[in-house]
Amino acid sequence: MQQNDFLIMTANATHVDFAQIICDEYESSAKARGTGIAKRSPDYVKQKMLEGKSVIAFEKATGIWAGFCYIETWSHGEYVANSGLIVAPQYRKAGLAKSIKQEIFKLSRKLYPEAKIFGLTTGLAVMKINSDLGYEPVTYSELTQDDAFWAGCKSCVNYDILMSKERKNCMCTAMLYDPKDHYQPEETAEMFRANSKVYERWLRIKQTWRGILGKKNEAAGKEKKSLLLSLFMQW
Repeated sequence: MQQNDFLIMTANATHVDFAQIICDEYESSAKARGTGIAKRSPDYVKQKMLEGKSVIAFEKATGIWAGFCYIETWSHGEYVANSGLIVAPQYRKAGLAKSIKQEIFKLSRKLYPEAKIFGLTTGLAVMKINSDLGYEPVTYSELTQDDAFWAGCKSCVNYDILMSKERKNCMCTAMLYDPKDHYQPEETAEMFRANSKVYERWLRIKQTWRGILGKKNEAAGKEKKSLLLSLFMQW
């Protein structure tokens, strides 16, 4: 399938029945990837739809739900996050994720033109999409320091690492679009292409650590985890 096979729109009250389907896909996707994910409830997803702060995608030919993403605000609107990007398994690798990201980015700029837009990702594909929109890789110190945002990471399997690093680093890569100080999308896209091999190696290192830390050994689990965390602290 191709990008023009999908209809993407701002979600509204007519779409609330899809909230449970979306949340189920969040959970199954996280399990399949073996990664942590902030838990979302159907009521929370419905709220985003009713507020006009999300986009939803459908296959044009069948009307089947295909993807979703929503907006969150932090630090009194100074920061905006495009969160919860999800694409139904049968529609992946069709360019839909990129189209949804473009639409939620435009909606964010429309609703919050002065806000900094940021994201955390463990995937190279999402990094590329963000780079095409004008995002730049940044340190965690450049993100919102709102405790409510970081509390959303508590359900992530990597939360211990995040806290051991005093919220200064973790397995995710931080990216930011600052409307007052940013490169043009063409420039950030070129920077990504020039450094893609470096980013790929870096993400592989993070994935390796995630795999090691995720393994549980009941005989020596606590001791092993403590040792690995102490080594990771040096990174």
